[in-house]
Amino acid sequence: MNEIDLAFTPAVELARLIRHREVSPLELVEIYLQRIERLNPQLGSYFTVTAELAIADAQAKTEMLVTSTELPPFFGVPISIKDLNTVAGVTCTYGNPALLNNIPDYDDGVVTRIKQAGFTILGKTATSEIGSFPYTEPTGFPPARNPWNLEYTPGGSSGGAAAAVAAGLCAIAQGSDGGGSIRGPAACCGLVGIKPSRGRVTKAPVGDRLGGIAVNGPIARTVADAAAMLDAISGYFTGDPYWLPDPEPSFFAATQAQVSGLRIAFSTQIKPLGVADVNCQQGVLQTVKLLAQLGNTVEENCPDFSGLVEPFQIVWQAGVAASGIPAEALQPVNRWLLARTGSVAEYLRALSQLQIVSRQIVAFFDHFDVLVLPVYLHSPIRVGEWAALSPEEAFQNIMRWVAPCPAANATGQPAIALPVGFDSHGVPISVQLVGKPAAEATLISLAAQIEAAKPWIHHRPAFAT
Repeated sequence: MNEIDLAFTPAVELARLIRHREVSPLELVEIYLQRIERLNPQLGSYFTVTAELAIADAQAKTEMLVTSTELPPFFGVPISIKDLNTVAGVTCTYGNPALLNNIPDYDDGVVTRIKQAGFTILGKTATSEIGSFPYTEPTGFPPARNPWNLEYTPGGSSGGAAAAVAAGLCAIAQGSDGGGSIRGPAACCGLVGIKPSRGRVTKAPVGDRLGGIAVNGPIARTVADAAAMLDAISGYFTGDPYWLPDPEPSFFAATQAQVSGLRIAFSTQIKPLGVADVNCQQGVLQTVKLLAQLGNTVEENCPDFSGLVEPFQIVWQAGVAASGIPAEALQPVNRWLLARTGSVAEYLRALSQLQIVSRQIVAFFDHFDVLVLPVYLHSPIRVGEWAALSPEEAFQNIMRWVAPCPAANATGQPAIALPVGFDSHGVPISVQLVGKPAAEATLISLAAQIEAAKPWIHHRPAFAT
């Protein structure tokens, strides 16, 4: 297997190769670091590359292979961490250059889990400023670009994570999702992205922030990789305000389960924000046709998301204010959102409204097992396409584009983005499967069947080969 093939090998398979001594952790890290050095200047997927730390960790793990028999599941597999999450001793900028000297002395809970699983961290990937936008173009940093077509965005806010995985600059990535920030980049870059249920993955050391709308999760090349990483990072962390029991059997085992006879709803329209473009519509329609062929019942139907729009915007604004970054250091859209931030009472009323509407949306799943939606309402935009718009115009465009995503954040339900084809610009298109609360296993089983029927792993961006 040559170096390019290794760089695009699924993470689960890399872990197997390491355990069987067919490749060493050090060899893998060196391959990925060389690729980062060569491709990242054009791609903008990493803010910080921790080469020395990664090499030292990989060297130690390579030496451990000589004597160790019991190894964690992803021993020696290279991973990236989104720059909204802290890694002890490594710069964490949150996508703002004012924080270039911010070096935390602790790991976020999800990073602790990642280290316990045996991963080797290559660096911190690019994010939009404080995770606010579905494109990754923060002031003071190179914009992140889509490896399938460098003129286009890889999405956001986990845009750097998705670009890195798609270009073979890491085996798998950690992302986070507060309104589509895992699913959108996965969709833009032809990857699998899981937004877990609320309480599935810890937010330690933070507790309840913004009503629990944001969660950590995997961005991967295959359903099996994403499922296995979700197994590794799931679980209660002391003091978590929300938690779920570990799945039985595992999420990885769910990839081998055949599910059928499900009641599946679908829609290509998100009221009141718009209808999906032709590419995204076709992705949904082709997917539900396949699901029907697999023995499921499909019906065009969708909950009403319109009651979420105003309260979600208020919570979004509060998140900007909670960052503590002064207005003059923020990008124009975030500055505009900060200026609109209301009182604590308004924020609490918005959270209550989100919860009321969320109950109505979750009740829809008393009648359906899965909802199939587009991930975004149209194909990826060009890098800088909305930069000249007024903040209000840009924000309205953002809300319309990401319309299928925030509902699952409000309700806390699981959702998975899955690639299904390409648009006319050679950029991937995807679909989103939304499941019942805490029912990631059903989504993973269904996604694995779709993936088996329409394999994707053989696709690689020409830029990265």
